[in-house]
Amino acid sequence: MASLGFCCPTNSFLFSRSSMVNHRSNLQTRFIVSSSTSSSELVTQSAVSGSTERPRTSLGLKNLTEIFWVDVHCAEGRPLNVGLQEPVTVGCSRLEKVENVAVRVELSNGCVGWGEVSVVPWVTWDQATALEEVRKACEFLSQGSPVTLNLVLHQISEMFPGSEFASVRRGAALKCLRPSIEGIVFVGILSSIYREKSKEVYGSESVSIGENMICTLTKQVPVRAGLEMALVDAVANSIDVPLWRLFGGVSDSLSTAATIPTTSSAKAFDLAAKYCKLGFKTLEIKLGRNVNADIEVLQAVRAAHPNCLFILDANEGYTSKEAIEVLHKLNEKGVIPTVFEQPVHRDDWRGLGDVSNVARHKYGVSVAADESCRDLTDIKKLMEENLVDVINIKLSKFGVLGILEIVEMVKKSGLELMIDSVAETRLATGVAGHLAAGLGCFRYVNISTPSLLSEDPVVGGYEVAGSKYKFVNSRGQGGFLKWDIFSCVLESYLGKVSVKGRKLGVFRDGVNASTKEPGMGLSRQAYYFVGLVIRL
Repeated sequence: MASLGFCCPTNSFLFSRSSMVNHRSNLQTRFIVSSSTSSSELVTQSAVSGSTERPRTSLGLKNLTEIFWVDVHCAEGRPLNVGLQEPVTVGCSRLEKVENVAVRVELSNGCVGWGEVSVVPWVTWDQATALEEVRKACEFLSQGSPVTLNLVLHQISEMFPGSEFASVRRGAALKCLRPSIEGIVFVGILSSIYREKSKEVYGSESVSIGENMICTLTKQVPVRAGLEMALVDAVANSIDVPLWRLFGGVSDSLSTAATIPTTSSAKAFDLAAKYCKLGFKTLEIKLGRNVNADIEVLQAVRAAHPNCLFILDANEGYTSKEAIEVLHKLNEKGVIPTVFEQPVHRDDWRGLGDVSNVARHKYGVSVAADESCRDLTDIKKLMEENLVDVINIKLSKFGVLGILEIVEMVKKSGLELMIDSVAETRLATGVAGHLAAGLGCFRYVNISTPSLLSEDPVVGGYEVAGSKYKFVNSRGQGGFLKWDIFSCVLESYLGKVSVKGRKLGVFRDGVNASTKEPGMGLSRQAYYFVGLVIRL
């Protein structure tokens, strides 16, 4: 990683508005350096739009985390509830609406970052629990002392360990329990039971402890991911750099696939026709209910969009025998998918390898792992045993730093990368899109879930033209929620903003009237705007 070549006193490097004005251009000149060893080298045939590809420059996010000092002024989490155009069915689960948590972090320099905690009821905590966990984290951030970005991200990862333990190896599970005889005996018994059951069902001995503990630990990851998004966004805003350039600078645009959820063949036909008119060239189709019904859906999609590429997502719905049967029947009908995603249960490693061998050698189809990728140990296993061709990763499953670590691991393996999303607004998909465009190494991209929502709560952010996403913002991820305009301006106007327990004076012209410190205030124009709001 290239050196950024600038240092600062450990207790004084707090970006403020006035210092930003004086040093902004100088900072950007220093930050944007050639990075021949960074992740921006990872360019394969990908979803990044070639017409907008930029010189391979990188800010060196790793270096930035080590030298940028973060002083959190305030942090907050609120419900982010958005309806769906219609209920979405994935496998056997049905989602009626999106009930996520928005995270807003404001630094002492006045720059704000946004993140989103994805709440999927059958995978993560419910919204109330997620809100409580976010509240605790925000309280911790607001009361903490100024630290480097690297340290604050490490602190968040300790609060929400998530994916490091999501696959729940026995040693990790023991660490999660209090060191008592009862705990050790419990884990030993549970491990033995699960191992025998796994051997009976899948023909191989799994070292996973059990689904309940897997879910308990995995639920923490979306909270950590949302906090990471907000912190990185706030830092990018502080140095006036868009996230796509911070992540590698390969491109400022990309193309995404669209999702057809589990549905009838008639509805699938209508959705495929709609996406065809919008210019989508790749469709991800959710399968796994019934082999014959799935075949009918695929034929309907092919009829409506003859030239599209298919990503078939079985969501663990088949046995290895059924998955191979699906490939055989599709081949007979001339419907060949590009990718067959997670055809079997996440712990059926032998079955996953069997399907991959048949798919790649007999039909030329790539097999992707999604649910089987729960941590770095899983990914190492998939690579070393050549079990799949594609690794599917999500922000909500690994977080920002987790994805960057995975990219570094996978780049020399020969495997391809896919980035996907769950039920999220453009806050989360904006960060995912910036990351994918900036790195330029994702062969497959599907971050189109905001198109399924009944409304768009996000102001600003990326531009959407069918399957094309263009990241036009000048700094950060560019999107924010509508309540930010009123709550933050009004709060500052009333002089109720506090930092670490200190009530601040009313601000004038960007200067705190009580402490005379720059960088925390509003302009005269902002106060005029607040006056209008109050009068109304």
